[in-house]
Amino acid sequence: TPECEIAVSPPIPFLEVLVRELGATRLIGLCGQDCASQEKGAHTGDVSAAMLAEVGCSYVLVGHSERRTNHAETSSLVRDKAAMALSQGLMPIICVGETEAERETGRAITVVKTQVSRSLPELATGKNVIIAYEPVWAIGTGQVPNSHEISEMHNSIRENLRRRLKAEANLVPLLYGGSVRASNAKEIIGLQNVDGVLVGGASLKFEEFWNICVAYGNLKRDASGARK
Repeated sequence: TPECEIAVSPPIPFLEVLVRELGATRLIGLCGQDCASQEKGAHTGDVSAAMLAEVGCSYVLVGHSERRTNHAETSSLVRDKAAMALSQGLMPIICVGETEAERETGRAITVVKTQVSRSLPELATGKNVIIAYEPVWAIGTGQVPNSHEISEMHNSIRENLRRRLKAEANLVPLLYGGSVRASNAKEIIGLQNVDGVLVGGASLKFEEFWNICVAYGNLKRDASGARK
């Protein structure tokens, strides 16, 4: 629907297949799952931002929790990847989020605030980056923070961005990711400072994913009608 902007992030080998399937009048954006922090060079196994742009991507995920955890990626490296994405005309989706231990010890806000500050590239503006909050303990587990916890974190991220980007911080889309399903999408998307969702496992089932998109579209359409 016009109210719902959709981008999909398949494994790298399938990007070109999707470009062919979607055709010239693409209504669905393409997103890389990661990119190298260097423009070029001998980096076997890496995929450059330029390659993603060439194949037709508009976005790229950087700092996904699985990259931070399984590949020991630091926020400094995430920042460099985001900067490289910007240099190639891609919009980086910068992922941040705390572990269960960090949440239980009351450090969630501080941890995420630090990740945002250190992952944001120097040339970031309100119009060229996206922040995705994905609590590590909620990914694929079925556990979801309650509405207060999500709102509190997203409000904190927005406030943190204001220190860096001033008024433009209000333009940065903030996504929530972590066990998003059709059954909870409407409630999550309706929260203050939640501008969309980063869907994981639910995106593997078409009907589930489509119902999330419909929930988003309906909510935005209702909000638009209320403003009129």
